[in-house]
Amino acid sequence: MANIKSAKKRVQVAQTRTERNKAIRSKVKTFTKKVLAAVEAGDKAAAETALRTAVSEIDKAQTKGVYHANTASRKIARLTKTVASMQ
Repeated sequence: MANIKSAKKRVQVAQTRTERNKAIRSKVKTFTKKVLAAVEAGDKAAAETALRTAVSEIDKAQTKGVYHANTASRKIARLTKTVASMQ
């Protein structure tokens, strides 16, 4: 454990950021699962609306620095491709 005051603060800040990032990643996963569930069910309208919200959440995560720009882009591209491949 850290003994210096600034080091103790850094530990607290790191813990706070870790919890925030974990919550945001979890939210992105939830919305991604909703898109994939709609695709599995074959409901194109639901898949497209779920895709819009998922893309929004991924963009927010990328803006906040939780995801790297390329990672966010890749996730969006794969989800979009999945929804577009529906008949």
